[in-house]
Amino acid sequence: MHARKTIITCAVTGNLTKPEQHPGLPITPQQIATSALEAANAGAAVVHIHVREPGTGRPSMDIDLYRQVIERIRAVDKELIINLTTGPGGRFIPSDHDPRIAAPGTTLLPPEKRVGHIAALKPDICSLDLNTMNSGGDVVINTPKNVRRMANVIREAGVKPELEIFDSGDLHLALDLIKEGVLDGPGLWTFVIGVKYGFAAMPETLLYARNFLPQGAAWSAFGIGRTEFPMVAQAWLAGGHVRVGLEDNIYLSKGVLAETNAVLVARARDIVVSLGGEIATASEAREQLGLVK
Repeated sequence: MHARKTIITCAVTGNLTKPEQHPGLPITPQQIATSALEAANAGAAVVHIHVREPGTGRPSMDIDLYRQVIERIRAVDKELIINLTTGPGGRFIPSDHDPRIAAPGTTLLPPEKRVGHIAALKPDICSLDLNTMNSGGDVVINTPKNVRRMANVIREAGVKPELEIFDSGDLHLALDLIKEGVLDGPGLWTFVIGVKYGFAAMPETLLYARNFLPQGAAWSAFGIGRTEFPMVAQAWLAGGHVRVGLEDNIYLSKGVLAETNAVLVARARDIVVSLGGEIATASEAREQLGLVK
């Protein structure tokens, strides 16, 4: 059994899961907030939030939509840790006729625009992606220079960055940024496991990444798709915290859709408890992560 309790994060709706894949995918600010609160009741101490256009379900970066979600959560739960994404705005699709020209679907934005909602709303935590990698047929671009610019805005806002690590290069970039003082160590880290062309969903991968972390770092890991629940167990066994949610996986078992985020959280909670762990409340997670309200 670990000396500390396990923090469960729920990634509520994400950027890539499509409404046609899951009829219960939270879309509107009310739906996202309600799903986040249900996840909290099931055992999540942290909720990772993206927003979507209410009419279409497409990804959005509208600051007012983020504000509405936060206000709805806070009206009910003052302790739940809110983690806003900063991932959107980093995708590039090269044109077939000239790869220097962006094709439709490219979302690249100046770094400061990608973190504008963080400066405005000051959540407890926000993600900070370190990856530049192939993603499907596209490329995700987070250059060291742009990561530094985003990190500066996050620091000025007084928000704790959650370092999202997709592969070994991302890990070493983050370590260099800590050495430079751009990021505060030992850091809050999340390993993204099972994205094609990133970290493979294997225990060896997880242990490799964990072993590079600075002493005292807080970390979690999550698996994509069918690797979600195996990685809950592997992350706990390796000493980390865990994450689940409809952003990462929509199935409770093969061919069976998870009805809600809360169902996924409950399964993760049961796995951790069955292994001998204890689940952290939001207030306990705040204390572990050094967050002040």
